[in-house]
Amino acid sequence: MTLQAISPAAAKRLIDDGALLVDIREPDEHARERVPGARSRPLSRLDALPDEAKAVVFHCRSGARTSANAPRLAAAARCQAYVLEGGIEAWKKAGLPVVADRHQPIEIMRQVQITAGALIVLGVLLSLWVAPAFIALSGFVGAGLMFAGISGWCGMAKLLALMPWNRRAPRQAAA
Repeated sequence: MTLQAISPAAAKRLIDDGALLVDIREPDEHARERVPGARSRPLSRLDALPDEAKAVVFHCRSGARTSANAPRLAAAARCQAYVLEGGIEAWKKAGLPVVADRHQPIEIMRQVQITAGALIVLGVLLSLWVAPAFIALSGFVGAGLMFAGISGWCGMAKLLALMPWNRRAPRQAAA
C-alpha cells in the first residue's frame, strides 16, 4: 500500500481541519527541530495511532523515510493517511512555522557522519605524514560504516550517544 504524498500547503489545511501530524524521525531529531503540534512517533518504535484521528499526515526530514515505509505507516494509521512531500525541509521552504531548539545536540547520525569523516581524513593524513600504517584507521572506519549499513547497528552511534552532550533527555514538544 502506498500513501498519497501531499504538499506542505495541503498538509497545513488538513492539520488545521483536525488531522494529526506525526513526526517519524528519532527523538533527537524531533527535539532539535519540529513542526508545532507534531507528535513524535519514531519509526523505530511506531505502533498504532489513536483511533480518534480522522486523518494522519506523516513526515520525516526529507520525505525519504516516509515514502520508503509507506505500508507500515498506513497500517499504523487506521484512517486516511498521507505523507508530507519533501518532509520538514519542504515545510520550511513553504514558509510554514517550525520550532527550533539549537540548545539540543545535533542528531546522532549527523554526529556519526562528522566523526567518521574526520577519522577517515585523519587516517589518510597520518598515513601520508607519519607512517603508512595509519591508513588502517580509515579502513577500520570505512568497514564500520559498511557494517552499520548492512546490519542496522552502528557502534559509533552507540558510543556517541553516551557522550555528555547527548545525555540530556530531549525536551518533548506539547502535542
